[in-house]
Amino acid sequence: MTQLASDQENAFLHQIAELHPSYRLLHGPGPCNVDPHVLGISSAPQLGHMDPEFTDLLEETAELLRHVFQTENDLTLCISGSGFSGAEAVLCNLLEVGDTIIVGNLGFFSGQIVDIAQRIGAHVVNLQTELGKPLDAAIVEQAFNEHPVVKVFATAIAETSTGLLQPLAELERITHAHNALFVIDAVCGLGGVPLAVDAQRIDACYSGSQKCLGALPGLAPVTLNERAVRVIKERRTAVQSYYFDLQNLQRYWNGDHAYHHTASSNLVYGLHESLRQIVEEGLEARWVRHQLHGDALKAGIKAMGLSILTQPGYELSVLTTISLPEGVDELAIRRSFLTEYNIEIGGGFGSLKGRLLRVGLMGYNACRRNVDTVLAALEHILPECGWSVTPGAALTAADAVYRR
Repeated sequence: MTQLASDQENAFLHQIAELHPSYRLLHGPGPCNVDPHVLGISSAPQLGHMDPEFTDLLEETAELLRHVFQTENDLTLCISGSGFSGAEAVLCNLLEVGDTIIVGNLGFFSGQIVDIAQRIGAHVVNLQTELGKPLDAAIVEQAFNEHPVVKVFATAIAETSTGLLQPLAELERITHAHNALFVIDAVCGLGGVPLAVDAQRIDACYSGSQKCLGALPGLAPVTLNERAVRVIKERRTAVQSYYFDLQNLQRYWNGDHAYHHTASSNLVYGLHESLRQIVEEGLEARWVRHQLHGDALKAGIKAMGLSILTQPGYELSVLTTISLPEGVDELAIRRSFLTEYNIEIGGGFGSLKGRLLRVGLMGYNACRRNVDTVLAALEHILPECGWSVTPGAALTAADAVYRR
């Protein structure tokens, strides 16, 4: 290297500061903060993706996932990617060009099922609900009657953009009565809201590591039953994606561990520990915990004179969507949360942009300390952004929930 090149590199290096990321309390729609032990184990020494110790860990992680999904499905594993990678993997394995899928489009995230399926070349029947309201089973029945050869019905149990908890029982009954596959997006819900894949007769389900599961972003758990696997095996054409070919991924995770891709051992360490903690806490206890803190947060929000977007009776515990009145500056509220309190909360998508706040209480973050922190910050910030509140009302309302 010449002296000139060395001097240029040194000059460039002086412009790049050593990395010291800010601490944030992550109360948006995901990711959430992770338990310190999850974070610690994620920095343990790296293992190669073909190391026998690591492939044993994959099998154990898959078994933990079966418990959290409440399933005995053999094909239970993780895609290396975000929640959307789970969606893409499930859909591109089950659908071929020309197949028909009915989509229960509850908002932005379940709405992306439409886009993914169209890119595959499927015929998409898009059943779009009013934002914040659940899908009507009668509309689904009508769609099946109008399209007699449907391969898949897909929707979300937890719509992250509107804070909606979608009931599944009637949708499942209709789907299987028409001999279609029942596919559920549980990216936001798994580990936070009641979900039992086998008992609810879900044929394929996908999630994300960074929300209620309480791990770092980068893994998408999926599970498919024998009926769904049979559909994959009977495809007329090869799965259009090498990376998302679930039969090959199954060999890597749960079979003879034949090479598929370079998985991150450190991400799997963190997910394994977060799943172990879920089992230790107990699934039902975890669901109750999320419900308690979600109820307390909503009570505090209503005490400030604000309303919840989601239709009553269908609100998610793990994500609360706050409708903002005219004249209240959503962006200014979120900016103040970040700059004054180091707290991240989310805003609205599409037609809800500028009109909605989204506050997540997921995994490690679902606790009273954080509920009180968010409510106190909101009570301080709202008057600066166009909405007056009664001091102390929010925390008093939340406290009443905790005292029940």
